[in-house]
Amino acid sequence: MDNCIFCKIVEKQIPATILYEDDDLMAFNDINPAAPVHFLIIPKKHLSSLADASAEDAVLLGKMLELAPKLAAQQACAYIEHADGSKSGGFKTVINTGPNGGQVVYHLHMHVIGGAKLA
Repeated sequence: MDNCIFCKIVEKQIPATILYEDDDLMAFNDINPAAPVHFLIIPKKHLSSLADASAEDAVLLGKMLELAPKLAAQQACAYIEHADGSKSGGFKTVINTGPNGGQVVYHLHMHVIGGAKLA
């Protein structure tokens, strides 16, 4: 996609603070963070939104979800269940889809947000 900012980040035409990259995915810090920790996980394959994903994208979507807690832990936002049964830490994942869903960039992306206690 010629005009897609996230495709340009994948192609390294636009700089980003990259937290993770493999053949299928890239994760980088959000340029307008909503919390102390706020990064995006995107597929390198251009999908305009979650609504455009198909059954053939199921593994890719699963990879995105599996990566979120690993990267959150690296960013000091791990969800922890303690031996006494108490819980601490954690993060929020958000995928905005379409204009009514708050999507601004039309390349599928998952926000991972953490740090201070979130509402």
